[in-house]
Amino acid sequence: MAVILNIDTSTDVCSTALTADGMILCHYEDFEGRNHAARLSGFIKGCLDRLNELELKLEAVAVSLGPGSYTGLRIGLSEAKGLAYALDIPMIGVDTLQIMACNAMFNHDLDSDSLLVPMIDARRMEVYAAVYDMALGEVMNPQPVILDSESFTGLIPERPMVVFGDGSVKAREVLTRPGVTYISDIKPLAVDMLALAERDYMRGNFIDRAYSVPNYLKEYQALKPKRMF
Repeated sequence: MAVILNIDTSTDVCSTALTADGMILCHYEDFEGRNHAARLSGFIKGCLDRLNELELKLEAVAVSLGPGSYTGLRIGLSEAKGLAYALDIPMIGVDTLQIMACNAMFNHDLDSDSLLVPMIDARRMEVYAAVYDMALGEVMNPQPVILDSESFTGLIPERPMVVFGDGSVKAREVLTRPGVTYISDIKPLAVDMLALAERDYMRGNFIDRAYSVPNYLKEYQALKPKRMF
């Protein structure tokens, strides 16, 4: 398996992980808020220092492409592009909602028939969400969803739904039908990119180092500043 540096800056957590052969060689996380611009370069340096200690060669950079924070995604992708260019190595783009789904699959005891529903808060009653089966097959593609009692009613009702991520806090208020369980502490982290990044490396699924852009899912809407007087 390849030696890969994984970067996730899609939410309020900034994280990196150096991985190889299905193992995490080192990782860094900051849960203290949106400090991506201040923290990320140091985290990357820490991973590269560990790489040198182990006398390994970096073979790819993987970065979360969203959905998520507009600013955070741009910071992570910019750092990944710079590193991939400097070292002349391929770049892998990983869906943020799939990163969260891997966390749920590998760290929680779930029914094999469960539908995985990762959610990222997108203000008010909106979330970025997708639905996957336990093989990460897409049941519903990633998209913005306005949460109400009718959300996801088109899904097979007899299959249990596992809802998680920071958007699940809002979902719990309106999705009250039977068969829905909630996991509140799952955030996208670089350590959970391992399986997805290694899979794409083996398949040669690389993204363009010059023209790749984050998967925002919807257009950026700047907030109008409030008048002070």
